Amino acid sequence: MIHTYSGETISFDIIYKKRKSMSISIDLYGKIEVQAPKDTPEKDVLQAVEEKWDWIQRKVKEMHDRRHGPKKKVYDHGESFLYLGNEYPIHVSQDITIKQDYVVFEEDKLQIIVNQLEDEKIKQALKRFYYQQCKLLVERSIKSYKSHFKMKPKSIRISDNNTNWGTCDFKQQLTFNWKLAMAPQQVIEYVVVHEMCHMVHLNHDRSFWRLVGKIMPDYKKQENWLALSSWKMTV
Repeated sequence: MIHTYSGETISFDIIYKKRKSMSISIDLYGKIEVQAPKDTPEKDVLQAVEEKWDWIQRKVKEMHDRRHGPKKKVYDHGESFLYLGNEYPIHVSQDITIKQDYVVFEEDKLQIIVNQLEDEKIKQALKRFYYQQCKLLVERSIKSYKSHFKMKPKSIRISDNNTNWGTCDFKQQLTFNWKLAMAPQQVIEYVVVHEMCHMVHLNHDRSFWRLVGKIMPDYKKQENWLALSSWKMTV
């Protein structure tokens, strides 16, 4: 079905099933599907779609952007970067007296102070900020969940590993990806819990997942955020 609302046109499939309520889903390719109870009038389906219109448009754009990958970042005022799950614009200032460039988070923006207005300097200042914040956030999360474990990590490292969000070796040394600072707090806590559970179970057997679920019952929600949003976690 094709429907126009608020000057925008979308197409979607309607699937009638034996169910009590309607649901709207959008797959990774931006295909929209409405599942509705049998004999639901078409006008009710359209009303449900219109009520979710802004959400639909946002999700379709998100899926489109995800398929095409992250756009190249511009290191200038107004460009946005993820921090703790939210997008914040950057504001760049120059201070030729400083020895090391730095970033400060100020409510609604990332304030970047560099001694030279160069893209690479701004990028490296941002990466350093994420490294520092990731270490603080991870250590705070480990402290919050340490009561669930009899053992404690031997060491905690922040790395540039592009293949894992976190790792735990047989010596109980934990390593975390610096990009985690871009994720929501609950997602960071999930990755921390995941790796701390590996101090008890080094593989991903049933006992491991039972322990993860016992400590964090909604862990699948956090996994889903990473699966859908990790492509945006870039500098």
